[in-house]
Amino acid sequence: MSVREGDLSEAAEAAAEEEDDVWSEEHDDRTDETLRWLRDKRRAHQRQRRRDTAVLIYCVILAVLGYGSGYVIRFLKELQVSADYSGVGDDVRHTLPAVFVGVSVGLALLAARDALWRGPVVVPGPNVGWVLAHPVRRAAVLKPRFRFSAALALLPGVLAALAAAVVLRVIDLASFGGALLAALPAALCLPLLAVTLGMVVEGRPPLARRVRRLTAPAVLLLALLAVQIGLASGGHRLAALEWIELWSGPWGWAAQPLIAATGGSAPGWPAAVVLLAAAAAIALRYGHQQAAHVPTAQLRGRAATSSAVSAGMWSLELRAAKLAVLEAGGAEPTWRVSARAPRNKYLVVLWRDLLALARTPGRLGRALTWTGCAAVTSGLGVELGGEKRVIGLVLGLLFGYFAVGALAETARLETDDVRRASWSPFRFRTLMLQHAIVPAVLGALLGLLAAVPYAVAGEWWPLLLMPVCALPFAAAAVFAACRGPARTDLMFVGGGLPTGGAGPFLFMAWYAAGPLVSVGGLTLVLNAALSRGLDGRGVLDAVWMAAALTAGLLFFAARSANKLIRR
Repeated sequence: MSVREGDLSEAAEAAAEEEDDVWSEEHDDRTDETLRWLRDKRRAHQRQRRRDTAVLIYCVILAVLGYGSGYVIRFLKELQVSADYSGVGDDVRHTLPAVFVGVSVGLALLAARDALWRGPVVVPGPNVGWVLAHPVRRAAVLKPRFRFSAALALLPGVLAALAAAVVLRVIDLASFGGALLAALPAALCLPLLAVTLGMVVEGRPPLARRVRRLTAPAVLLLALLAVQIGLASGGHRLAALEWIELWSGPWGWAAQPLIAATGGSAPGWPAAVVLLAAAAAIALRYGHQQAAHVPTAQLRGRAATSSAVSAGMWSLELRAAKLAVLEAGGAEPTWRVSARAPRNKYLVVLWRDLLALARTPGRLGRALTWTGCAAVTSGLGVELGGEKRVIGLVLGLLFGYFAVGALAETARLETDDVRRASWSPFRFRTLMLQHAIVPAVLGALLGLLAAVPYAVAGEWWPLLLMPVCALPFAAAAVFAACRGPARTDLMFVGGGLPTGGAGPFLFMAWYAAGPLVSVGGLTLVLNAALSRGLDGRGVLDAVWMAAALTAGLLFFAARSANKLIRR
């Protein structure tokens, strides 16, 4: 026994020494050699990739300048004209504290949610499976990814600073150079702070659940900030709250230089700039250090998700890309709600839809948010009149479609895998049509709730029109769920014509047929009714149009469901 024990102890010591000798950064560091070999092997691929990126950037710039420059110039001219007599400059100055807080909260929310499935450090799958498995330093592979993400985040910040400087110069609130210098601290520091926040969430998997739980309060905070912006633009400023916002964190420190440049009161703005720069530098240093400690499991999962999302985007399967993001980010918070199943089979689908909605309150919260946006946008467009009324109606109705669509997730889940419908006692098309009942009813209730403020103000017609619009939106959501795989063959229709083919437009029309038909039809009727003064006839026309759109979309949804089940 003693001999065997001695042999075992010697074998264990030898195995331990061998394990220690497997990887030693001092004696077996192959980082430079490995990365040099990779650069040599990837040189041709990287050269072609840079060419493709340059062509894509050129096409985007050309499209923006060709199609967007005229609208931008017109918008700036109208803004300059209105600034001469309507006091736009004072409104902009008064809303800056709340605007910067809202931008900061939005950036933080976007960075944290992005880190649930991607994050600042995304390494391709081959690198995770091959490079990190070799004797190389993780920091040499991961830290450059963080630096690239940080540098890339500065681009939209600088563009936003340029746009803000142009707007402030147009409304004669500040010179272009002064406004640009005042906006640069925010443009450079806030994106870096957001990238660091994403790095913290990516490097610590337990924070994912907390991020998902804090998403709803963050959205509510954004809504409250929008209310504050509206009050400030109307002359109802909250001085104490604004002072707290200006000195409570980076969001307020970033606003102070611009407030001082526009003639506002910010006597301590130099100290605020120093605090903002120090916070950004400390955060960037911390994020750069943490980039080397991201768990390999996190990197592997993010590489797979990124590949799935890229494949879905390039194949125009946006639903597949969304599902990949949701699966990687984890399930949204749920409540434990149970209810006894009804005995009547015609109530089973309604019971399942209501139970699913009660267990995932985030969908109802999104529906409420989109409903509020729809009510505000459409009301503002109707008040402005003219061309702005059409824009307001389109945006308001589109937000309404998003609100009702958030309630129709069960219909999409049925069509993601039609085998799930085996539980149903109905034919597949009947099942899909029944999935439109809950979104239509709840959407109508939300529309009625959104119309109450207008009714209090003396406008009675939203009490009928807003709930009625939910019916075609529910039908459009079910029709979109039954659409089936992407018809990429439409992209190549008429491609041989000298003037170019209409394939991309046909594909977009097919892909967005549901919202395009419902929003477009309601916009035509409502705009015509508002142009001649909304009366009983106009309301009746809108009701008839909503009924016709609902019936037509449900009919084509049933046909699409039959085709989908035959595949």
